[in-house]
Formats: sequence, structure tokens, C-alpha cells
Amino acid sequence: MTKNEWLDVARTVIASRFIDTIEETELVPSGKVTYQFSAKGHELAQAILGQHLRHGHDCATVYYRSRPLVLAAGMTYEEAFAGPLALSGSRSGGRDIGVVHHLPNTRGVTVLPASGDVGAQYTPCVGWAQAITYRTRVMKDESWKGAIAVALGGDGSTATNGFWAALNIATTVKLPMIFFIEDNQFGISVPGTFQTPGGNIAENLGAFRNLRIVDVDGTSPEEADRLIGKTIDHVRTSQSPALIRVRVPRICGHSGADNQSYKTQEQRDEELTRDPVEKLKTFFARKNYMDEDAWSVFVGEIEASVRSACNAACEQSQPNPTDAHTKAFYDGTTPRHGGMMADGVEPPVSSGSKVEDGPRVNLIEAVKRTLDNELRVNERIVVFGEDVGVKGGVHGATVDLQVKHGPDRVFDTSLSEEGIIGRAVGMAMAGLVPVPEIQFRKYLDPATEQINDTGTIRWRTNGDFAAPMVVRIPVGFSKRTGDPGDSVSGESIFAHTVGWRVAMPSNAQDAVGLLRTALRGNDPTFFLEHRAIQDTAPGRGVYPGDDYLVPFGVASIVRPGSLATIVAWGEMVHRAKSAVEQLGLEIEIIDLRTIVPWDRETVLASVRRTNRCMVLHEDTITCGFGAEIAATITAECFKHLDAPVIRIAPPDIPIPYNKGMMDAVIPTIDVVANEMRALLAY
Repeated sequence: MTKNEWLDVARTVIASRFIDTIEETELVPSGKVTYQFSAKGHELAQAILGQHLRHGHDCATVYYRSRPLVLAAGMTYEEAFAGPLALSGSRSGGRDIGVVHHLPNTRGVTVLPASGDVGAQYTPCVGWAQAITYRTRVMKDESWKGAIAVALGGDGSTATNGFWAALNIATTVKLPMIFFIEDNQFGISVPGTFQTPGGNIAENLGAFRNLRIVDVDGTSPEEADRLIGKTIDHVRTSQSPALIRVRVPRICGHSGADNQSYKTQEQRDEELTRDPVEKLKTFFARKNYMDEDAWSVFVGEIEASVRSACNAACEQSQPNPTDAHTKAFYDGTTPRHGGMMADGVEPPVSSGSKVEDGPRVNLIEAVKRTLDNELRVNERIVVFGEDVGVKGGVHGATVDLQVKHGPDRVFDTSLSEEGIIGRAVGMAMAGLVPVPEIQFRKYLDPATEQINDTGTIRWRTNGDFAAPMVVRIPVGFSKRTGDPGDSVSGESIFAHTVGWRVAMPSNAQDAVGLLRTALRGNDPTFFLEHRAIQDTAPGRGVYPGDDYLVPFGVASIVRPGSLATIVAWGEMVHRAKSAVEQLGLEIEIIDLRTIVPWDRETVLASVRRTNRCMVLHEDTITCGFGAEIAATITAECFKHLDAPVIRIAPPDIPIPYNKGMMDAVIPTIDVVANEMRALLAY
């Protein structure tokens, strides 16, 4: 680096050290800061890395000890203080703890939103890296050529699901990503030998294909600059991954509450001998950049700037408390990063018209046609998952789509749901429209961290970032058999997951309209395809055409009636219809179609007319979504009710494999009819 670049690095290192010290010695003891994580010992390598990330479309994903990198990327000193102080000028507007950083592109690198989950930063980073190759190769956007993605993490994070998922993806697909592992040999109090055999991840990965491995002293200015710079240049030109193990001391506790009693005095003394600030001062003297007096003046000027920023931050107002209720979903505000909207791209225009005549198609065929058309009209859509490529999906929803649209746009993934969803997050924030498929609801469980983080991205970043995507999942029992794993419905968990929209169509036409709406929307969406109606008669309908849209939050009155209301969704809509036909009575059936948002107005208006209500669903009864509907009806329509609202759902047990046992668990048509008779007789 040039002298001016080294001066920038030194400003970042020294400012970070002063910020940490002020927090540790003043703001934490006074109670103004409650979460404090110092970066002491880690500053130099991060500052050098930040100096090299200036491409314009570079990306970094970070963790709680990454403030030096974020400062190098353009976060102001005042913002750095305001975050832990939870004040209005913080990057999150007081919503999130100050050590989980994010930063829109200001100096050439975008810092994607961090979360509190250790290891969760890796797969979103690999998604951005894949978006780099996609935007250059498929979209022919030369401005992305040579960009890279870097995931920063401590040595403890190399034991996590996310690290290994990302490592497999980056090396098998060959993506321009760097794993920047800051190894201080401790995960809180646990030695590094408990995280990886021998305590050296670089040594252990020596046999990994397609991975350049570099081991660097992160406290040595010259070595760190040379090896980090060379590695970045290699990844930019080769567009293939690398791992840099950066050896650093942790000259602080894990957090402000940690007194490091688990370290011997000898260990602590040895760490102080490797203080990168002292080594940087010596380096500046050796290079004749500054003598000791000039260094003292330089440090004093930075200290004054940091102190001024601290004072300014402390003068900031408290956030408006009611702002906490905003930004869970798209509200008309354009994010700085995420989805087509952030790139100023409008979704394809559609008339919304519906084709009424033609051959009937299965729900799965309707989904496939919709994906095919949307891939054709929107080059940003990518469809991926296990077996979705050559095979066409285990359920057949992507048959021939890879042939039509190419392996860059429809592709298979490694067997890792964490990798599938995390990758989608990075792609979405890079401006693509990811459509990951999860083969069965139960298989989503390994991605729980990514799912929860995805839904709150817009909220946590005060609207700066969003990750619109459509996650397709076949759910529920099969007509042929039950299965405790594959037959999970589980929509109530999705409804309880903040920031996600949830659709569960009962027929082919609604599947087309809801899927198209989701693909052109601005929020992450679960699109649930019930297995029992994917390829069977109840779910069939005329393909409604390539312009058809169904808005979220608008229920369908499947059958009007005056005696009672049944609220259902998914396959249970068809059981409700059959039960009502068996009864031969005027009973209204409402198909919610979407769970989040759900059409309260239609349901409440119906109950006010019929005065009785049954909520029918397949998810287990305790805390099932029917409880939310019943509670709302009771609160809003109590004086209109002639009977208690009843819920019909499976008991709190899995769906059995044996078909006879399955029928004893899932509400049958006869059960629904009998319960309706009891409701009418109340």
C-alpha cells in the first residue's frame, strides 16, 4: 500500500482502539452501553482488508468483532458510538444491538447485515459471490466483473453448520469468496483445539480442492498487507475461493462482562507483546512515515475526533418508540440493497387478466408453467435446490426448466438447507430474485437461523436492506401414505416467523396467481404446495394464463352460506367442501389462501352473518393458526356468536406412516361433518 493508504489504515486502527477504550472505561461502567465487544488485537488485519475492498460491488459479511472493517468501509465514528448506545442516529435506529453491523455501499464495499448467530454470516456471503458470477456471466453486467465477497469470522465459527455449508458451495462451484478467519485461539473461554483438531483450520483444509489457503500474522503490517493483498488479487482474477487464517491476539475479554479468568497471566502477557497498534507505530517509524513526535500528534488528532464523535452521539435523541412497530414488511420505502427495487428495476407488467377456458392442469403443472414464464420475462430470477436441475425436482415442478433456461438459472445444490436459504439471502441482497425449493417441510429445520434472520433483515437495518425471495416447499400428507417427517404441515411456525409472508393455495389457479404475486413482491415469502393436491383431482383447474395475479391477504369464498362459516386453507378446503356436500346445508366455506397476511375482514364479515364458525386446519391444534383466527373472532365478533368458535385439527402428534393411523389423526370428512352438526345444534 501507499503511504496515504497506510495512513487510512492507521486512522481506522487507532480510532477503533479509542472507541473500544471509551466504551469499556466510560460508557459500560456508566450503564449507557449494555452490549460491548472489543476488537482489540484484531484491528490491523481488518483495516488492511477494508482498504483493499474498494471495487464497488465487493461485499463483506461480518460478526460482532468486526467494527474496524466497518469503520474502514465508511461507518462514521459517531455511528459507531450510536449503535451500542441504542440512539436514533445508529445504523439500526436503536432496533438492534450495536455490535451486529451493516453498511450500505459508501466506499466500494457493501457490509451485509450481521446477526447474533455465530456462523450465520457465511452462506449469505457465498450467495453474494454467486450473484457476482451471475451478474457478469448471465446479465452481462461488466460493472460486477472482478468483485469479491469476504466473510469475516472468528476461529470458533469454523465449527458451525454455516461455515461448512459455505465452504462446500464456494469450492464446488468455484466462487469469488474469501473466508477471513481471525484466529485468536479462544471461543469465549473455550480453546481453539475444541473447535478444530489441532487448533489450525488452515492446516486442516490443506486437501480441499479449489481453495487457496493462506496463513498470516495479523499483527505484522508488512506481512498482513502483502498476503491479504495478494490473496484478494488472486480471488479477483481467478474468481475462485480462498481462506485466510489471520493469527491475532484478543487483548480483551470476549465481551464487556468477561474478565478472562480462564487465561493465565503468561498468556495475557504474551498477547500484549503482539499488540498490532505498537507494531504499526514501529512500522511507521521504520518506513520514515512518522517519528515518535509526529505519531503522538497523529494519535492525538484521532483521539480528539473520536471524543468529539462520542460527545455528538451521546447528544442524539432517543428513537421514537413507535418506530419499533414499522418495517417488518415492505412499506413503500425502497431499501438501499435487496431485490429488484433497490436496483431501480420494476417487475414485469401484468394485466391480471384470467383465462377461463382450457384444459385442466394439476397444481404442480401450474407451478411449473408459472416458473417457466417468470424465468422468461425476468432475467433476475434463479431457481435452485436439491434435484431441481437435471431431474426436474422430486415432485416434478422444475422438469425441463434447466433445459430451457440454462444451468446458471436453474441449478442443483449441495445437500444443505442452511446453504440453500443462506445463499438465497446473499443473492437477494445483490439484486436477484431467488426461488429456492426445499423438498419437504421437515427438511427446512437446518436452515432455522437463516429463516429467522431473513425475516427481520428489513426491520433490523431500519429499512436499508431487504431479502425478497420465494421459498417453495411441498407440505402436508400424501394421498398415498403418511410420514412423520415428510407429512409435516407446520404453517403456524411460518406465521410466527417475523417478516415472512405465507401462501398456501388449495388449487392450481390460486397457485398460479399467488406464486406470480410473490415472485414480483418485495418480501420473503413461503409458498406452500400441499402434497395431497399437487397431482390429484381436487387441486386441478384451468391454467389461468401468464398474466393472472392473486393479491395476498384476500380470501376466497368457495361456497356461500348462511348457517355457519368454515375457515380453512390448503387441502382442508376440499375436506370442508366434501363435508358440506354430505350435509346438504347452507354453510359458507372460506379459503384463506394466504396465512400472512390473512383476510380478517372477510372472515369477520362472514361470522357476523352466520353467527357460527369452525376453523379447520392440518397443522397440530396447540398454537395452530386456527387459534389466532378463533381468538380474533372471539374478540371482534363476540356479540354475534350463537356458539363457541370450534377448531378441528390433528392432536399434537406426528402424522403416522400407516394410512389407517393417519386417517385417525388428520380430520376426515366424516369428522368435519359430525363436528359441524354439533356446532349447528349448540
